[in-house]
Amino acid sequence: MILLSDPRVIDTPVADCGEPLVDISTAPDLILDPRERDEHGAYGRVRAGVLERLRSASEKLPAGIGLLVIEGHRSQAEQARRFALYEDRLRRSGISDPAELRRRASAFVSPVEVAPHCAGAAVDLALIDTDGVELDMGGTGNGHRTGDERWCPFDAPGLSSTARDHRDLLADCLREQGFVNCPSEWWHWSYGDRYWALLTGAPAAVYGPV
Repeated sequence: MILLSDPRVIDTPVADCGEPLVDISTAPDLILDPRERDEHGAYGRVRAGVLERLRSASEKLPAGIGLLVIEGHRSQAEQARRFALYEDRLRRSGISDPAELRRRASAFVSPVEVAPHCAGAAVDLALIDTDGVELDMGGTGNGHRTGDERWCPFDAPGLSSTARDHRDLLADCLREQGFVNCPSEWWHWSYGDRYWALLTGAPAAVYGPV
């Protein structure tokens, strides 16, 4: 598993294409969840190309199933705050080596200098039914915050067949549009950032911090 702290990620160049951040709420076929709402509404924005790919992915889902967007863009200050909080939690569990702290933290919170959310390139997602009820995904998004790390990896062992099918359905529609998954977080998908470029073999990321 390649984590976001891998040196190859930061070594990946960025050639930002200059696309603006746009509001997810402008896409009526996507549902924006308020649980990560921030003061400035950043959570509800992504790069224009990311939004178009999300809309195309949504169209590939079976009738009666939709995409729930939990969070999009995140400021660098907020990203740094979340990374520090998770490092502190790991430190309290007995991990003291700085390199190991960074590696373990990056399984669930990206180092700020390469964070896909800060580039407007990442979205945290789930599937919902026609009543807006979240489908069984085998664990909640951001489950690491509540100590549910066991269910966070996309390929977590022990998932029910229903949860497995739902994760696979989410993956199929997103991968078809070029998104990549951070495998330690089933809900986290990105397009155009450094991590995406490394995994796909692109010469450079097309989205940098914004």
